[in-house]
Amino acid sequence: MKKFIESISNVWKIEELKNRILITLGLLLVYRFGAHVTLPGIDATQLTGLAGQTKNGLGSILDMFTGGAFSKASVFALGIMPYISASIVVQLMGIAIPYLQKLQNDGESGRKKINQITRWLTIAITLVQGPTYIYNLYRTLPGSAFLLGFNSPEFLFSSVIILVTGTIFAMWLGEKITDKGIGNGISLLIMVGILARLPQAFIQEFTTRVTNNNGGPMLLVIEIIVWLLVIIACVLLTMAVRRIPVQYARRTTTGDYEQDLAGGNRQWIPLKLNASGVMPIIFAQAIMFIPAAVAGLSKSDTSQSIVGAFSNIFGFWYNFVFATLIIVFTFFYTAITVPTNKMADDLKRSGGFIPGVRPGAETSDFLDKVMSLITFPGSLFLALIAVFPAIVVSIMDVQQSWAMFFGGTSLIIMVGVAIDTIQQINSYLLNKHYDGLMKTGKNRKAVA
Repeated sequence: MKKFIESISNVWKIEELKNRILITLGLLLVYRFGAHVTLPGIDATQLTGLAGQTKNGLGSILDMFTGGAFSKASVFALGIMPYISASIVVQLMGIAIPYLQKLQNDGESGRKKINQITRWLTIAITLVQGPTYIYNLYRTLPGSAFLLGFNSPEFLFSSVIILVTGTIFAMWLGEKITDKGIGNGISLLIMVGILARLPQAFIQEFTTRVTNNNGGPMLLVIEIIVWLLVIIACVLLTMAVRRIPVQYARRTTTGDYEQDLAGGNRQWIPLKLNASGVMPIIFAQAIMFIPAAVAGLSKSDTSQSIVGAFSNIFGFWYNFVFATLIIVFTFFYTAITVPTNKMADDLKRSGGFIPGVRPGAETSDFLDKVMSLITFPGSLFLALIAVFPAIVVSIMDVQQSWAMFFGGTSLIIMVGVAIDTIQQINSYLLNKHYDGLMKTGKNRKAVA
């Protein structure tokens, strides 16, 4: 603990790192402030119906990703999710559209053009989601909640413009955090939105267990221990890699001759157990909204039973389909994001080889086989963590708001973003010859 405190104090000794952290905290504070600013024309005291809609089910997931802004009819009600959706669409389109493939291979200039396309697509998605959100307000809130009048054209037009602007501003905040702050800005915005609901969820669980004497303090302690174990499991899943040994020929020069000697520098190719990160869960989560929405168009008994099954995020059929989709999308996303052919070609051009494997096509096949083998247990583990909230609700009778932090998208995002941010801080400390946050040892004096 003493070493950790010393490492934290060393963070403030590096001027650039300190400024980046302060900028990040300041921009995150602006985002959280905006989440509490209600849309003009809505009586903030009459949002009880909207809060009830997002208390359980799919609405609670939407509200979690926006940090409670969805249930507050905030100017950031749509949050950063339209940008995430646009990024996913552009990434998938890059597989089939040659122009986007060319941009992906054009380096920095191509990346800037792809970012611009993503921004325009974000605006288009928000222009569709904005009126849908306002329509939901019309259905949920009483007529007296609309100060400009129910179904007022002025309110509809101004609110859609504000929602679009709010999403664009949130996107700008995320990009500024990435450029001027520390960590990935978009991911940090999502994480702080999720963390904003953690204290309230824990207080509700504490009240239920201790104050209402439903299980007592001992059961609450057991829940906290299980929660910490799940966090450790998420960390292991995020950081676990299969290291493939790679050997490079060593060049020696004797007079006018050069000789390649096998047995030169040995390195590793780190293949991640969960190379797709949280994306399979996000893909699967988006698909899970469709069955209830489509079935809701019909009033038949079968359709209503489907709506009921897929609206209960802690039910068996919802989580069974959810877990299956996660496993499928994990293989799919890993296949399109881990270019084993390119890895094999780059290795061959640099004079490297995997011991016992021929360079070229055989290396590509070997890497592809290894990725398939490690992706299967990784996908099962990811699916288990995704449905774990339903398990703790069923077995331990945990409050649903508190159970959301026992797994699923929220926990994977929090762990992944935290690790990425700590690694960036770590690199600053190590560059200045301090001990990093992830390692112990005696501090060394900073180099001027």
